[in-house]
Amino acid sequence: MLQIPVKEGESIERALKKYKKKFERTGVLKELRVRKEYTKKSIVRRQQVIKAEYVEKLKAAE
Repeated sequence: MLQIPVKEGESIERALKKYKKKFERTGVLKELRVRKEYTKKSIVRRQQVIKAEYVEKLKAAE
């Protein structure tokens, strides 16, 4: 469970912004999307290789 300490006089919008940012950093939603559908390890590995090639291509272009 996430806990966000709210200082006295701090607006609720600011506290909500802190909560959303902390929630995003935990990666819960990302993990949920990954677990929603099973992908074979070979496909995951292939996607990683394709992404690595793409990133290298971008770095070489700079």
